[in-house]
Amino acid sequence: MTLRGNWSYPTPVKFGAGRVAELAVHVKAAGLKRPLLVTDRALARLPITARALDLLDEGGLGRAIFAEVDANPNERNMEAGLSAYHAGGHDGVVCFGGGSALDLGKMIALMVDQPVSVWDLEDLGDAWTRANPATIAPIVAVPTTAGTGSEVGRAGVLTNSATHRKKIIFHPKLMPAVTICDPELTVGMPRAITAGTGMDALAHCLEAYSSPFWHPMSQGIALEGMRLVLAYLPRAFASPDDIEARSQMMAAAAMGAVAFQKGLGAIHALSHPVGAVYDTHHGTTNAVVMPMVLDFNRAEIEGRIARAAAYLGIAGGFDGFRARIVDLRADLNIPAGLAAMGVEGSRLDDLTAMALEDPSCDGNPVRMTRGNTRALFETCL
Repeated sequence: MTLRGNWSYPTPVKFGAGRVAELAVHVKAAGLKRPLLVTDRALARLPITARALDLLDEGGLGRAIFAEVDANPNERNMEAGLSAYHAGGHDGVVCFGGGSALDLGKMIALMVDQPVSVWDLEDLGDAWTRANPATIAPIVAVPTTAGTGSEVGRAGVLTNSATHRKKIIFHPKLMPAVTICDPELTVGMPRAITAGTGMDALAHCLEAYSSPFWHPMSQGIALEGMRLVLAYLPRAFASPDDIEARSQMMAAAAMGAVAFQKGLGAIHALSHPVGAVYDTHHGTTNAVVMPMVLDFNRAEIEGRIARAAAYLGIAGGFDGFRARIVDLRADLNIPAGLAAMGVEGSRLDDLTAMALEDPSCDGNPVRMTRGNTRALFETCL
């Protein structure tokens, strides 16, 4: 099955195998003449990035690239990117890569000539109004993984290198002007990254679906997003060249990011500090804690999860759904606990304090406290 489409939800999306060939056309349509392509170090060495630069160059847009992007990008990466942006006289950003590159590219675009610190724009209340919208650079997003959904989002995650705390930075103008979703770009992902990013998409959908906030549109999108991940992530993991599975996973990733406007929860509240302190892969960390968070929230979500299980064709209600998640983790070679990722019991007090500062707490069905959050971390080890 060939999946191709032009969507405008929530931003123009050019979806389909081979559509990266249209890159220069859409960059020009966004008004850019001297874009800076932002990617990560590993991706910068791969043929898909060389081709993207060739496409820009052939379109008269140059081939400028910035690749000093850590797995959990921080403000030092951002400042280096801003220096490259100004030195090259650029007028916009092409975010090319996984969640790290997309998020950092968006932060570079946001902070061009801003009068405030990036930390002043954390997603709290109306903090975003402190930014000068006139200086925010246009963004074109080209994801090469299927998980974060940053390509259709208005926020990015940035780690404070001094405090080791991840912060969600928000501004409405961080929504890309256009997104190109080409599943062929995801074929070369290592299996571990396919698994981790796919489980990130599932975490977004699951937490949005479980959030107590009222948002019927996100609720429906989250439910169908879960179905796509459960059906197609095992296929993409087993057969990396399966373009239909890769396409469905790219769609699920975008759906998860749209859905979590409804809220996130304890999966992300725990995962963010673990990633900030131990530099773990975000999606893989989400997958590790997912069954334990389901147990933590069971009293509030059991009926809702049972309804989801029925739609997903999973017998056994909540218990059947949980078992499906555990089996999927095993099939994808996800670690069974955080200790296997290097997390130390001696740091649980610090991690608990950081988790409770994360805005994802607000969307969790069960109120998170110091006591129950530390106990949850203990079960996740």
